[in-house]
Amino acid sequence: MSSGAASGTGRGRPRGGGPGPGDPPPSETHKLVVVGGGGVGKSALTIQFIQSYFVSDYDPTIEDSYTKICTVDGVPARLDILDTAGQEEFGAMREQYMRAGHGFLLVFAINDRQSFNEVSKLFTQILRVKDRDDFPIVLIGNKADLETQRQVTRAEASAFSASHHVTYFEASAKLRLNVDEAFEQLVRAVRKYQEQELPPSPPSAPRKKEGGCPCVLL
Repeated sequence: MSSGAASGTGRGRPRGGGPGPGDPPPSETHKLVVVGGGGVGKSALTIQFIQSYFVSDYDPTIEDSYTKICTVDGVPARLDILDTAGQEEFGAMREQYMRAGHGFLLVFAINDRQSFNEVSKLFTQILRVKDRDDFPIVLIGNKADLETQRQVTRAEASAFSASHHVTYFEASAKLRLNVDEAFEQLVRAVRKYQEQELPPSPPSAPRKKEGGCPCVLL
């Protein structure tokens, strides 16, 4: 479970307070990026996670950043979250934020077939920019509350997640379904990836012999 305080820099969007006096200081910082096509609910998911507040309207031309200090698996962390613009005309900016991200929430809407088709392109672009065969990514099928309008089956999304080795959540920003769980899972994936990427510790320096006088060169 996660808990903590949040703040946002979004224009015209709800803001939160900073960490409370009783909150433990974060021991790590992760830059998380929320990506996906326009209108899939990236802002709604982000604000629901940050503020526990559902926004039904959005401005696809705005990229907002938020900060949340929370505890995941008993470890406090500062999450710097970028809610990206999903419109095609902002595609040129993608590589810039992809280079900076430590982990990605890849979002489509279950009632929008085109947004699911775009997921594969974004996934490939992330790996290309990162020059990696894998990277911390969580796939989210948002708008699970619109089941009667579903255009992407659970089986399709699950097959994609299995073949690309990512975790899949069906979520609803409106109902706050699997919102916290998806962000928490991404934090876990980032931690695991960073642990694997850490260089081996250098060998310990030989201990100096005790005693003797320091040598002074003149």
